[in-house]
Amino acid sequence: MYFIHLAYNQPLNILSLIVRNICVLSIKMAISYKKIEFFQNKLLSWFKDNGRAFPWRMPKMTAYQVIISEILLQRTRAETVAKFLPYFLKKYPNWKKIGTATENELELLLKPLGLQSQRSKRLFKLSQAMKERKGRFPKKRSEIEKIPMMGQYITNAYELFILGKKLPLLDVNMARLLERFFGPRKLSDIRYDPYLQNLAHRVVNTHNPKEINWAILDYSAIVCKAKTPLCDDCILSLKCSSNK
Repeated sequence: MYFIHLAYNQPLNILSLIVRNICVLSIKMAISYKKIEFFQNKLLSWFKDNGRAFPWRMPKMTAYQVIISEILLQRTRAETVAKFLPYFLKKYPNWKKIGTATENELELLLKPLGLQSQRSKRLFKLSQAMKERKGRFPKKRSEIEKIPMMGQYITNAYELFILGKKLPLLDVNMARLLERFFGPRKLSDIRYDPYLQNLAHRVVNTHNPKEINWAILDYSAIVCKAKTPLCDDCILSLKCSSNK
């Protein structure tokens, strides 16, 4: 009752903060550490034998290579991007080189992936922004996210793979697996859902955040599919919230 009384007598931004803190607290109470540990251990074990090998998972990837890979992967099958990425990186191996490309050149090059017009416009804006910055990112995350294409997801990828931070690659595929195993999301937009955001951060908070992210993405693509999940073969079924 104290929280409710306080909320009604405070500005909207404080009300939002209180609601968010209550949501986060309820999430932590609702999801046990043991269930998260079960989820992590099962997927990491599965990933060792079944994980997919992609060019962007090679060690010592540069920031440029990570970001370009993530941009090309948007709304495109990973297998398609895996075949195309080496060709793209050979033509444009760094920020300096891609900064010389015109929008028309990028559109023509991206044609095999589809969505080339939309993708080329956004990639061109990014290349020009990085050209002005001489390939350097600002130190503050809030400033990085303002750079064209560098939204929440790609900024997470940059900080995860380049800076070693424990951040989730929370997309619709990861969200689907987390929802099915732990329980449904609260909001339709996963970027602002406190339940999913907090849960995703807890799940990847391990000594190997890269591998758990890849394991989740691969498992959601191979087993926990969107339309035809292989529930009978699922290693998570024992504690899955959808298996009731």
